[in-house]
Amino acid sequence: MKTNSILSVRDIRSVLPVRQDYLMLDRAKIVDENTLVGWRNLTIGDGFFQGHFPGHPILPGVMQVEAIAQLAELGVWERLDPERTRDIYVKSIRNVKFRRPNTPGDRCLIEASIQSVENGEAKIVATVKNNGGLACQAEMVMAVRDRVTELPEPPEFGPVDKTDETQDVSSVMDIIPHRYPFLYVDYISKLEETRVTAVKNLSSCEPSIRAYSDGYMVLANSIQPEIISEAGAILLLGNEANKGKLAFFMGIESAEFKAPVFPGDQLVMTLELPVFTRRFGKGTGSLAVGGRVVTELAMAFALVDK
Repeated sequence: MKTNSILSVRDIRSVLPVRQDYLMLDRAKIVDENTLVGWRNLTIGDGFFQGHFPGHPILPGVMQVEAIAQLAELGVWERLDPERTRDIYVKSIRNVKFRRPNTPGDRCLIEASIQSVENGEAKIVATVKNNGGLACQAEMVMAVRDRVTELPEPPEFGPVDKTDETQDVSSVMDIIPHRYPFLYVDYISKLEETRVTAVKNLSSCEPSIRAYSDGYMVLANSIQPEIISEAGAILLLGNEANKGKLAFFMGIESAEFKAPVFPGDQLVMTLELPVFTRRFGKGTGSLAVGGRVVTELAMAFALVDK
């Protein structure tokens, strides 16, 4: 793509297979082959603010990761998949730290540096800043994979499916403040003192589904840490001592995305939180489809008063 010219939303969407509600760049600039800058204005009209959180609107941390991924893809797609016949995806993220909140009225500056592109992978370091300073920093690996042309038949109903005894979405909303369109837990399968298992049924209606021009659809990997983290929020805020508090992502130590996730998949999220204090929690989690782990994550939370 041409350097030192400002890319509009039209230019950006001609490259990125993201839906309008999930677009995290208003404009972008390719400074040189390995340096990119993006801008995103935040407004209360953004859909994710309606569900994250009502009365306390804060940009979800994973949307900053998604902004980085979108900007990086603008800089690497011609080197990874110039014919646009495959699927460019986030393979892993590390050392993600959320430094300060982004709220309606902030303007986000996203800066990405491509460290290398070799063997079908691109290594990126990036930051997100707002008018108050550094908001997020992250390291990311993007890669390319073949598109999956044949999907398995969904399994028969099993032990993780919803029953009359399941804690349904109403119970979930009694525990955590997340609401549509940023609520990613459909029900709780099992809740213990330091471990939770919950389920998300994925459908093609999700804004976070990447939709290519030929109709190929796959879940954006950036949203998967949020899915797992909401299970963690259930674990933290389900504790009577933490009633009335909010659970925030402090950071993502590491996340590995092992396989693509598609509409029609049932995501079983499991999170263990063995390290927990009155203000801090640290744990590991995973997403599985059909018994196969597709995502693994190590993360940290902070508990704050509303």
